[in-house]
Amino acid sequence: MPDLTLWGRLSSCNVQKAVWVLEELGLPYRRIDAGGRFGGLDDPAYRAINPHGRVPTLRDGETVVWESDAIIRYLAARYGAGGLWPADPAQRAAADQWLAWANATLYRDWIDLFWMCVRTPDEDQDAVGIEARRTRTAERLTLLDRELAGRPWLAGADFSLADVGAGMTLYRWYQMPIERPALPNLAAWYEKLRARPGYVAAVCIPFDDLVGRLAY
Repeated sequence: MPDLTLWGRLSSCNVQKAVWVLEELGLPYRRIDAGGRFGGLDDPAYRAINPHGRVPTLRDGETVVWESDAIIRYLAARYGAGGLWPADPAQRAAADQWLAWANATLYRDWIDLFWMCVRTPDEDQDAVGIEARRTRTAERLTLLDRELAGRPWLAGADFSLADVGAGMTLYRWYQMPIERPALPNLAAWYEKLRARPGYVAAVCIPFDDLVGRLAY
């Protein structure tokens, strides 16, 4: 039986990815609130396992992993090999490339949009900046809509880490008070994600407590 502990507040999108994979794999784990209003990231004991003082951090017995994508790759490789993390190198690369793309391309404008549109107080919002990031995020998601036209999941016939990386963004995308283009394939994919209990438990988290709040 694995001995898994995850540090991180559930309002963090990066923590949400890790929790989602833990839930998908049906693994028993303990989550400790850390970061934001919970603090603890500068405690010497925490810095001893994560020198960067960020969340999430995972401990699996004697193994410690930090950075969300490293955590979900580790979990999938150790406990979901052949499923979330395909055994075939070509199939694994098909999933991994989308995970890398989500982190390097999709997240950048999406998280800026969330901060500028949701977390920034109304009186301090930059309408031009919000629109620029909304447009660029919509362009990224339009690409996903085209890719999803020919397959049920992002990397092919089966659910994988590819869906975790990009799919984590959709709850906030559809909940933010913004104009969104009609993207039927993306919407259908989102509904399939919402049918997964792990997605609902980890990602579909209301963010009312973050509205207009730049500081944690």
